[in-house]
Amino acid sequence: MTTYNVALNFEDGVTRVIQCDDDEKVTDAAFRQKINLPMDCRDGVCGTCKCFAEKGEYELEFYMDESMSDEEAEAGYVLTCQMIPESDCVLRVPASSAVCKTAPEAVEGEVLGVDRLSETSFGLRVKLAKPMGFLPGQYVNVTVPGTGSHRSYSFSSAPGADEATFLIRNLAGGVMSTYLSDRAQPGDAVTLTGPMGAFYLRPIERPQLWLAGGTGLAPFLSMLEQVAEQGSDHPITLYYAVTRAADLVELDRVNALAEKIGNITVITILAAEEDAHERKGFVTDHVTGEDLNDGACDVYLCGPPPMVDAVRAHFGKLGVEPAAFHYEKFNPTEEKAQAA
Repeated sequence: MTTYNVALNFEDGVTRVIQCDDDEKVTDAAFRQKINLPMDCRDGVCGTCKCFAEKGEYELEFYMDESMSDEEAEAGYVLTCQMIPESDCVLRVPASSAVCKTAPEAVEGEVLGVDRLSETSFGLRVKLAKPMGFLPGQYVNVTVPGTGSHRSYSFSSAPGADEATFLIRNLAGGVMSTYLSDRAQPGDAVTLTGPMGAFYLRPIERPQLWLAGGTGLAPFLSMLEQVAEQGSDHPITLYYAVTRAADLVELDRVNALAEKIGNITVITILAAEEDAHERKGFVTDHVTGEDLNDGACDVYLCGPPPMVDAVRAHFGKLGVEPAAFHYEKFNPTEEKAQAA
């Protein structure tokens, strides 16, 4: 029997991935896994279980006009009580995880190692007790051993792997930074809670423009891993902007994945005046209307708040609005990121 993964994205940012048999309706699979999706009738009549399918192939057995129009069905809306997946799917659920009586999953792990990638960044490798379902680009809360604290980081690893990796900015006095630099040992126990966040890779249906600032590269590494596995018919342009040449971490990995994907262009930018580089300054000094393909592109941006704000203003000056613009802000206090 074939089993498909169905990611349920709740409106509070929590994502849960359930397994659905090839002859099983999504609502039944969710209930079987103790997630109560909104539902009244089970017969495709009331429309209470209406969700939006962002990705995947499926069959809708039945629906009444009163519950969902043909136009909505063509646009990608589904009734989960009548939806039978025919591939892995991603569903946007118009309800909170709490209403559906679920919560972010807590997965135990142990530290495999810490890599000092540069003066400004660490690489953290964690062995998971079980693979964690997430969408490339999402983040998770990671406990800091020896403290009562946790910090939020985007996965830089591929979804479903036994090992999770993270690209972490080195912040002077930071709780996680201090642990990674002074105390971290292989075997340290950590708990990962999530996944969460609305910043994740949607189906690639048009050219892509990806903008990474510093350790904001992390979610794009996860996205690249998935695209390298699944392929893409559309070109991808990745701008990777940092302060100094030493901050261009994980570039070998980026280039290796880009070579595997094929139709991707990687552009690096340095801000520091003292470092020689082909492109200097900021992303906004180099992104053009041509990169935006006259608006027929999807933009993904992850970086510090000033970068996000500057890019949004730059698009306004260019007079080009992308078909989709997804961004995530991270800030130096290690607080939860903001995504849109």
